[in-house]
Amino acid sequence: MKWFDTHLDLACIALCGRDMRAANPAESGGADQPGGITFPSLRAGNVKACLGTIFIEPDGNPPVIAYESGSASSANRAAKAQIDLYHYWQKQGLIRLMNNRAGSTDALTLGILIEGADGIITPDDLHWWVERGAVAIGLAWAKQTRYAGGNTTKTGLTDLGRQLVKEMDRLKVVHDASHLSDQSLQELFEQTDKPVIASHSNCRVLIDRPGDEPRQRHLTDASIKEIARRGGVIGVNIYSPFIIKGAERGRRATIDEWCNHVAHICSVVGNHHHVGLGSDADGGFSCLTQPEGVNCPSDYVRLLEGLSRRGWSQTQLDDFSWNTWAKFWKVSA
Repeated sequence: MKWFDTHLDLACIALCGRDMRAANPAESGGADQPGGITFPSLRAGNVKACLGTIFIEPDGNPPVIAYESGSASSANRAAKAQIDLYHYWQKQGLIRLMNNRAGSTDALTLGILIEGADGIITPDDLHWWVERGAVAIGLAWAKQTRYAGGNTTKTGLTDLGRQLVKEMDRLKVVHDASHLSDQSLQELFEQTDKPVIASHSNCRVLIDRPGDEPRQRHLTDASIKEIARRGGVIGVNIYSPFIIKGAERGRRATIDEWCNHVAHICSVVGNHHHVGLGSDADGGFSCLTQPEGVNCPSDYVRLLEGLSRRGWSQTQLDDFSWNTWAKFWKVSA
């Protein structure tokens, strides 16, 4: 089985101290150990393509990925450090960017996903990022950006955000819904008729308990339907608190609980053609917060085993692991 994973914070974890060439990711150093993601572990798990993020955090920590909230120049410096790293990896033969397929076919095919758009100084600068490999943008991470409200806010798109949406559409950059507030996502749907993906999101109805404050980090059934209607795809996240009812943090999710999210998306949409993997593996948490037995990409097969136990055919499993995302991004490997 080969895999297309639409959310890996590769540049971020490298800048935070991860040795991305380590054969054993559990001994790779950096934050949030034990880790599961390095280039050798991705190869061992047959992850052939991914979206690698540019993740920067307003007023965040550590400083290497942080920027001053509201400062375009500060955000731009932080974001450029990560895109420079992707281009360094391409020169080293570790990856090949989707917009530049030259180089070894053994390299990981990678499209750049900008997770929080503050590093783009103005919408007029978007072409610079596209020329360097950006294929998708989430206008905000959890917090407020100059472009939109993230999932910890109640705000929507800003005027600058609406301008960026138009420029994204002109340059055929895909919209990512995963960290938008409900208001921002609704306004995005109103602003554009283009495809929208959720690179690493799960189902709100399976997370929230009655009486909970709605967890905007997860998709409503209405948003799932709308993403599918536009031809988009949802990448299911493997972070246990994004799987377990009540967002419980005291244990690892079971494979069956994770499968519930895949099954719910398929039920809401009416087919299996709008769901794939968006693991968010090592995205600010250790591999021990992933489902039981899923510590590194070689273990992703256990996710498929869970779906197989629910009656999924080999064709459906192939679609989930590779074909659906590969078709969306027009990638072959």
